[in-house]
Amino acid sequence: MAEKLALSVTEAAEALGISRRSVYNLIKSDGFPVLELGGRRVIPVDILQDWMRKRVEGRQQ
Repeated sequence: MAEKLALSVTEAAEALGISRRSVYNLIKSDGFPVLELGGRRVIPVDILQDWMRKRVEGRQQ
């Protein structure tokens, strides 16, 4: 099976260790990587990793 390119809201919550509600709150914020595909919201894995990396780097400055 191929590696997933995008996560559902539930999968993103599990991967980040936060609640689904928290993911939905992030989706409403500027810059959070989310796409609408087939009526579903999905979070691209590679862009989510970049988004997290930038947030961590921003805190270290």
